[in-house]
Amino acid sequence: MQSGFGMRRAEWVGNCHDELNKIVKQPSPASLVGIVANPASGRDIRRLTSKALVFPTVEKVNMIERLLGALGATGVERVMMMPDLVGISAGLTRSIDGHRADLDQPWPQVEFLSMRLTQGAGDTAEAVRRMRDAGVAVIVVLGGDGTHRIVAGECADIPLATLSSGTNNAFPDLREATLTGLAAGLVATAAVAVESAARRNKRLRVRYGGQEELALVDVCVTRLEHLGARAVWDPASIAELYVTFAEPGLIGLSSIAAMHSPVGREEPRGGWVHCAPTGQAVLAPIAPGLVRPVGIARAGVLMPGQAMPIDARRGSIALDGEREIELDGRQAASVTLELNGPLTLDVPATLAAAVAAGALRRELGAGP
Repeated sequence: MQSGFGMRRAEWVGNCHDELNKIVKQPSPASLVGIVANPASGRDIRRLTSKALVFPTVEKVNMIERLLGALGATGVERVMMMPDLVGISAGLTRSIDGHRADLDQPWPQVEFLSMRLTQGAGDTAEAVRRMRDAGVAVIVVLGGDGTHRIVAGECADIPLATLSSGTNNAFPDLREATLTGLAAGLVATAAVAVESAARRNKRLRVRYGGQEELALVDVCVTRLEHLGARAVWDPASIAELYVTFAEPGLIGLSSIAAMHSPVGREEPRGGWVHCAPTGQAVLAPIAPGLVRPVGIARAGVLMPGQAMPIDARRGSIALDGEREIELDGRQAASVTLELNGPLTLDVPATLAAAVAAGALRRELGAGP
């Protein structure tokens, strides 16, 4: 017959095992997620040259609120966010203050990075470097192809949860922010392994003299010798185009290649086209509401690791739709396809893995 002390000891050991099992089965709630919301996305000159919508600040704030609700539901406790001067941070701060009393769906603690803002692409790069150094598990990005290009250049192997809030959005997902936040939270809390949730993307590396730049979707060589307003909207100005993928269901400059020689996002190759002002042409949706015939002189396959020379010596080079490099006629430029681009969350695959693992099941009355 077991003594009272032995019974109490056995009960204590059993309780310890129960608590240990809870710790092992439940993801850590102290995970850190980064959020980059480009305040300038959805506001460039293509609102004048095409029918692109203006993506208002209030909608970006609303998207982040939906992200926070999903992140909080999965157990994420901290969010690190890039500040801004156009009202996203201010609007979100008001929303956070008003949400504190909602105990049914708590939000993570939001920390705005303390940094000097220049209102340029350098702000995004600096914010991502700080998030990387702080050990964020996932970075959620609100922006277009250009924003994601800047983030991808600094994030190393931190997976990106992409949300479209720009003009040409071939790279980021056009998806409800709640679902993206749910997937990001599941990965950040280790409820779903990165290997089950993320996919590796391709990228293009441009070399020009001693300069190197990256693009995620396309590199467009234009006949325009100055950067100007940066965006490319006149098909007559396009000389050469190099793409990581070109799918007919997407908008932007990559649609030129897609309407001639499609390349899948998962295929281990890219493509290129040289444009011409006359001859055979394809109708391409190069911007919202802007469908234009673009002449194709020739086209081909871009294989990984092979540096392809750019024919043009004068003009400018656009990376993911925005002109960044001016060609001076003295130095040669080349494009190389690489298969080791950034990781991005596959939201449907992440949610499916979570369902299969039982990671979305909860006991009513229990915490996340």
